[in-house]
Amino acid sequence: MTPSEEAKRQAGQPRILVVGGVAGGASCAARARRLSEDAEILVFERGPYVSFANCGLPYYVGDVITDERSLLVATPELFKRRFNIDVRLQSEVRAVDRSGQEIEVRNVATGEVYRERYDALVLAPGSAPIRPPLPGIDIPGIFTLRTIPDSRQMKQWITERKVERAVVVGGGFIGLETTENLVRRGISVTIVEMLPQVMPPIDPEMAMPIQDHLAANGVTLHLADGVAGFAQNPDGHTIAVNTRSGASTTCDMVLLAIGVRPETALAKGAGLETGQLGGIRVNDQMRTSDEHIWAVGDAVEVRDFVTGDWALIPLAGPANRQGRIAADAILGRDSRFRGVQGTAVCRVFDMTMPATGASEKTLRRRGTSGQPLPHEKVYLHPGHHANYYPGARPITMKLIFSPRDGRVLGAQAVGEEGVEKRIDAIAMAIQRGSTVFDLEQAELCYAPQFGTAKDPVNVAGMIAANVVRGDAPVAHWKDVFGSKAFLLDVREPGEFNMGHPEGAVNIPLNSLRPRMNELPRDREILVYCAVGQRAYYATRALRLHGLNARNISGGMKSYNAQWQTRGAL
Repeated sequence: MTPSEEAKRQAGQPRILVVGGVAGGASCAARARRLSEDAEILVFERGPYVSFANCGLPYYVGDVITDERSLLVATPELFKRRFNIDVRLQSEVRAVDRSGQEIEVRNVATGEVYRERYDALVLAPGSAPIRPPLPGIDIPGIFTLRTIPDSRQMKQWITERKVERAVVVGGGFIGLETTENLVRRGISVTIVEMLPQVMPPIDPEMAMPIQDHLAANGVTLHLADGVAGFAQNPDGHTIAVNTRSGASTTCDMVLLAIGVRPETALAKGAGLETGQLGGIRVNDQMRTSDEHIWAVGDAVEVRDFVTGDWALIPLAGPANRQGRIAADAILGRDSRFRGVQGTAVCRVFDMTMPATGASEKTLRRRGTSGQPLPHEKVYLHPGHHANYYPGARPITMKLIFSPRDGRVLGAQAVGEEGVEKRIDAIAMAIQRGSTVFDLEQAELCYAPQFGTAKDPVNVAGMIAANVVRGDAPVAHWKDVFGSKAFLLDVREPGEFNMGHPEGAVNIPLNSLRPRMNELPRDREILVYCAVGQRAYYATRALRLHGLNARNISGGMKSYNAQWQTRGAL
């Protein structure tokens, strides 16, 4: 950029070209206009829509959203009238001439090719659904779901073919949300997932309630079994989905929800730096390796806020914030992106599952290839509001933190009500670098229909703070498997008789003090109850009497999930 062009940019008068709309590109363009009335802003979108709610597409397929126009966040006409921004649809940007600071554009409708000059270029090309080169992948009736036309084609196929059976390949966000909507339309759904769990971002034991809930709603799960290929059945209408294990499922349609990959062809063609994960590398002002080019959204690699590693996080929230920051940087403001922590939520039928920060899987994988992050975890099962108020629903929470200083590293939860607001509070705590001691002191809304005087966020902080202080060290069920520790069950006899781990000894909490002489002083004592509270009381009493005791976090309610997934972590 020449000195005169740089002065023009700093004065708020640059020619800003944005490639791609939807979340990142559209928010960048609108923010730039709010910062400068003199900037010339053009947006190029190769599709038929500049800004649409792709997160709503599963619900459009399921007829929860019935009017397609509801998915349109903004139109070219709105951008022109409200922001004086020139939006060009059906305009594919084919190349970037970095030396001449120009882009080459092809009008998809007419075939016309032309060039446009820029002072600042913003790349927001997004990501594309993964469609692996499997046998039969191009058979009619195999769909991906990323755009409004995709959803329109799926709805038409369902109606015209009178679809009764569907296979969803992939158990992530889009796969699960679409599964729910297909089931609500009376379609029988089978999920085929290569990993041994659904919802790959969360830890396997936290996915167990979700999998049980899916099965209770009639969904068939084929886990730890990837798709090998597809075949048209002899009837000419149905599709055979063949898996690596040799199993075959017949269906009327298939949704590929395997994931997305960043659209980086334009950036690579321009010689911009890309990372090992395949995304465009940017700094904390969203600037690429070219000082005149910025990039935002699904196509970029950014830093993980917790681990500091490079990450690809295709979420609308970060894309919107990145778009704003790019506009700020272009127009001379010192805004910087803090990184991503993957805060997300998914609801399937009556179950909500939010998460934020690092999972235990992530922290363990990082320990094999990067600098390990020591971590501890606690489980709890509080009610979503006061138990004496009608309608309380249980929440299963997992809090991950540093055992050295209590810094909060991540959290996951599963439940029917009041789940996401707890994770939202913890997400903000992570962003502020807060500790478990901050969580136990957090002042949150309380009335019996909304929460408890000690909110689940407070309780999670209190349990974790007790661990960091050494007041109540925790154990986990994986510590029990093959252990020589004394396993103490402090539930009531009726609860114990309904089921308990092999080798456990039952001494109810209310009888514990006069019977402490029955406990060994030369062995570690691992204590459990139903959810962890009574075991905490017992652990404190035992330790104050000089016995080496730890509380098994989450109690029996966490037992089944951790037993079934003990090899996954």
